[in-house]
Amino acid sequence: MRILLVEDDISLGEGIRTALRRAAYSVDWLRDGGSALTAIADGGVDLVLLDLGLPGIDGMDVIRKARQSGHDVPILVLSARERASDRTLGLDAGADDYLGKPFDTSEMLARVRALLRRHGGRATPLLQWGELSMDPATLAVRWQGASVDLPRREFALLRLLMEARGRPISREFAQQRLYGWDEDVASNAVDVHIHALRRKLDPGLIRTLRGVGYALEASAGDRGAGQGQ
Repeated sequence: MRILLVEDDISLGEGIRTALRRAAYSVDWLRDGGSALTAIADGGVDLVLLDLGLPGIDGMDVIRKARQSGHDVPILVLSARERASDRTLGLDAGADDYLGKPFDTSEMLARVRALLRRHGGRATPLLQWGELSMDPATLAVRWQGASVDLPRREFALLRLLMEARGRPISREFAQQRLYGWDEDVASNAVDVHIHALRRKLDPGLIRTLRGVGYALEASAGDRGAGQGQ
């Protein structure tokens, strides 16, 4: 999943970016409201973490302009403005949640997961596909009852596949969600991750659809616990 972080405080931004990447999210970090609006308009972002006190265009105006333009990406406000009236204004402007600074990183990550889950139409925090299960909160993956240790990007790619619930995802979509703007990406990066997942889980778990992309094998979802919740 790809998150847009908009925060002009360097030390705080670095801390948030590090926490998000450790939780297997791809992060693009911007420091002003104008750039944030451009990034939101360009698409390809799953969630926005937005400070309000930004140079140029204020964070509140970013929310209003984004919603007026029809963009429904989830927005979590991170702000030192603690008054109830500020929280109310932010939510009424179109923010999906509001977290006051200073905040605990674990709470921020929990709110991120909740917003992504809600936006994706899932009620349960766990992902399940037959004998394959994933807990995004703990980064735990189990296949046929055994724990599987996955590095960050393999975990993120598997999460994309499980959230697609058997529908194909393209190589371009996966690459966009796995890597930030400032990262160098090899042309075969996604294929390498797919190969690693097949080796660690099951060679037949992920189908290659020529000219389309990748999808979880339907028969794998039929085994055990059933398809994704």
